[in-house]
This record gives sequence, structure tokens and C-alpha cells, in this order.
Amino acid sequence: MQQKNQKIEDAPNVLKNTAKVGLFTTISRVLGVVREMLQSSLIGAGWEQSAFTLAFAIPNMARKLFGEGALTSAFIPVFKDVLKNEGEEAARKVARSVMSMALLMLGSLTVLSVLGVSAAFSWYPWGLEVNSEQSERVLLILKLTRTLLPYMIFICGAAFGMGIMNALGRFFAAAALPCILNIIWILSLFVLLFVGDMAISQRVQYVAIAILISGACQMGLMFWCMHKRRMSPKITFKGWRNPHVSLIWRNTAIGAIGAGAIQINYMLDQLLAQWAAPWAAGVIGYADRLMDMPLGIIGVSFGTVLLPTLSGFFSKKDVEGARGVLVSSTQKMLFLILPAAAGLAVLAPDITRVIYEGNAFDGIATIRVSRATACYSIGLGFFGLQKCIVPWFHAQKDMKTPLYVSMAMVFFNAILNVTSVLLLPVEWRHVGLAGSTVVCSLITCILLAAIARRRNGALGFKKIVKPVLQILLASAVMCFAIYYMRDFLNEICSAHQWSGVAKNITTLSVLAAVGAGVYFAVMFLFKKISSRLK
Repeated sequence: MQQKNQKIEDAPNVLKNTAKVGLFTTISRVLGVVREMLQSSLIGAGWEQSAFTLAFAIPNMARKLFGEGALTSAFIPVFKDVLKNEGEEAARKVARSVMSMALLMLGSLTVLSVLGVSAAFSWYPWGLEVNSEQSERVLLILKLTRTLLPYMIFICGAAFGMGIMNALGRFFAAAALPCILNIIWILSLFVLLFVGDMAISQRVQYVAIAILISGACQMGLMFWCMHKRRMSPKITFKGWRNPHVSLIWRNTAIGAIGAGAIQINYMLDQLLAQWAAPWAAGVIGYADRLMDMPLGIIGVSFGTVLLPTLSGFFSKKDVEGARGVLVSSTQKMLFLILPAAAGLAVLAPDITRVIYEGNAFDGIATIRVSRATACYSIGLGFFGLQKCIVPWFHAQKDMKTPLYVSMAMVFFNAILNVTSVLLLPVEWRHVGLAGSTVVCSLITCILLAAIARRRNGALGFKKIVKPVLQILLASAVMCFAIYYMRDFLNEICSAHQWSGVAKNITTLSVLAAVGAGVYFAVMFLFKKISSRLK
């Protein structure tokens, strides 16, 4: 009876914690929109933005490998076990040993990387024509990379601290942390508004310095929060051979290979985008950030809370309780993310125009970004589902299964990407790259769900088939309402000769409100009909 009550209590806790994470993620994403509006206006979507996107991908890759990715996924289940069975002091020692090793490795890697990039300048211009656009692009990539490499240490330290706080059930500070990056980034762009004529290549270098400063602030804040929770991040050389520490690093190595496979896909997308067109990498970056807004607010929030929650169930060997939380969370995640995906697909041109268009970001860039955004939106449901299923394996300390699936997707994604670049017209190649990511995510979800079913029995996803069909139908009705309402609003604006930024913002706001109203009205109607049929 007590176990049953615990299951009942845990489901609301998941929603409560997800709401906390989602709230601050929403604030961060809103700040991100402001940041992107300023960035697109001051930097545009040309080769300078592509160079920045490629350089920033390197510390981001380290963050996903050693910070909030493989290391955190391997650390949280073991940390929860130690905390539950051996006490806080033992857990504190494990955390300090793992963090010390991680920071020392990242510090060494950063120093070697900076030296390597600095050495690359001695061979510049690498046989390229001096002062040509291609040589300037290579030079800018090297400069930005050298500036942003130390960011790896800061953001990975902060991300590891986030993992500790999440494992302790403290999601507040960790969820608020990304806001620091956006605030400092926005301030740097705001300063550039008042600076005189400055080359775009210089602007992105100032932005890179601001990102480096924000990383130091993020790690400092996270370390302070850990200190308040008696988990002070002290460097130690003791406990490195502790069995728990060894298990964490063994699972991290496995998870890093899997996360590395995902990052290889991302880097391959970036490199092929450079090949597809000079502007393609920057365009895909803008589209990815639009897609990341609903995914971060909804999908990532659920995934962040599910890992420590499922780890708690599996530490008690309560598979049934874990299954119930997974199914319930997945249904609620899809209830929110599927209509968001549908709305993003229909409103992609309107959203892109409002957020990005202006100054250096012209109408052609709007078309390109909206095409990629619409393609990404088709896969939002799969991306969100993947965020829920992967913690199921990590909570069981199984890093290998997601690894095998990810590695298989590297080859498949590479084939799709190369095919897209070779066969599609220039203006659609970046859409093909986005579509490859969507297809690979779908296949990943299918494979992981099948493996989980074979290992742990039926997960119970059949229970949500009917609700998901209702969600899809309600989303379709919403799309039709938005489509016809947009034509109606455009006619009114044309009749009153109303145009410009105010018109675009007002129209988008009305369309979003109408879409949300129609969706929730249809879902309420389905609920009434279902209750009467019972």
C-alpha cells in the first residue's frame, strides 16, 4: 500500500519539477529570442555567422560530452544509489573525485587545443588567396575557436554542478542557469548597437568574448549553489579508484562515444552545410534555435526531471513505478509539444520574419530559415520522445544501448546528408540536412522503444495511442484555423494599409492566440465526449 501511494505522489512531483524547469527554460528561451533578434540584425546570416556557428559548436560538443551529456547521465544514477545506500558523506566524496578528474582533463585538453589553434596561424593563409572571402572565413573560424575553447571548462563545470543539484531534487538553480548566458550575450549585442561602423567579423569576436565571460559566471554561480547544499566542489586526488567513481567513468566513456556520435552528426551537418552553400550553416543554426525553443521548454524539461526520478525508482527496483512515470510524462509531453510543432510548421515564415528579419537579415534569409524550421518542426515530437526514452536506459546505468543506436545513426545520417547535398537544388540542400536529422530521430525512437520493451516488458505506450490521435487531430484543426485566419488578417491589414514590424508582431500574436484557443477547445471537447461514453 505504501509503495502504491509513493507512485501516486511521484507523478505530481515529476510535473511540479518539470514545471519549474519549464518556467526558467521559457524565460531563457524568451531571452534567447531577444538575443537572436539582435544577433540577426547586427550579424546577419552570412559567412561570418556560419564561422561563428562552427566555432561555437566545438565547446558545445564538449558540454554535451563531458557536461550535461554523458558524464551527467552516468553520474546521476550512481550518485543517487550512493546517496540512498551509503549516505551524504560518501556521495560528496564521489562527486568531488569525479569533478576533479573532469576539470583536470578539460583543462589539459583546452591548453593543448589553444596551442594547436595558435600553431595553425603560422601556416596561414594555407595556400589560399590572401584577403579572399575564403581565407577571411578560415581566419575568422580560427580566431573564434581560440577564444571560445576555454568556455569548455566553464560550461562543463557548470553542467556537472547542474547534474548534482538535479540529483538532489533541486531543479531551481540549475534551470535558471542558462539565463545568465543569454543576459550577458544580449548585453554585449546591445552595446554593439551604440558602437560606430564595425566589421561584422569584429562583432562576432566581441560576442565570443561575452560568451566566455558568461561561462565563468555560470560556473561560479553553480559552485556557490553546490556549496550551499554541502557539496562544495573541492579539487581532490583521493578516491579516484573508488568503485563508484570507476563505474561512473566507465559509463561516461560509453556514453561519450554515443554522445560523440550525435555530435559527429551535428559537426557533419555543419561541414556539409559549408559545402552546400556559404550561408547554409548559419541558416541551419537560426532554424535550429527556433526549433529548440519548444523542444527546450517541453522536451528537455521532461528529460531533465525524468533521469533522477527514474533513477530513484530503479534504485528501489520498482520497474512498475518507473514505467508509470515514463508513460504519464510522455503523454503530457506530447500533449504540449505536438501542437507546438504544428504551429511552428505553419507559422515558420511569420516567426522568422518577426524574430530575425531586418538590417543584415533580408527576405531571402527569411525564406531559407523558414524552410528549415518547418522541416525541423515535423520532427519535434520525435526529438521530445527521444528525450524521454533515453533516460529510461541511463537510469538503469545502461549507456551501451543508446550508444549502439547512435553509432548506427551516424552512418545513416551521413548517407542522407551527402545525398541531400548532391541531389537537391542549392536553395533546398539545407532543408535536406534538417530532414536527415528528423528521419534519424524517428528511427532512434523506434529502436529504443523496441529494445526497452524486450528488456523490461511492455512499457504501456498503448495507453496513450488514443490520446495522441486526439492531440494530432486537434493540432490539425488548429493548423486550418491559423491558415485561414492568417489570410483574413492579411486582407484587413491590406485594406487599412498597415505594414511593418508592428503589423507582423500583432498578426503573429493573434494567430498564436487563436491557434492555442482552438487546440485547447478541441481537446476539451474530446475530453467531454470521452467522459460521456464512459
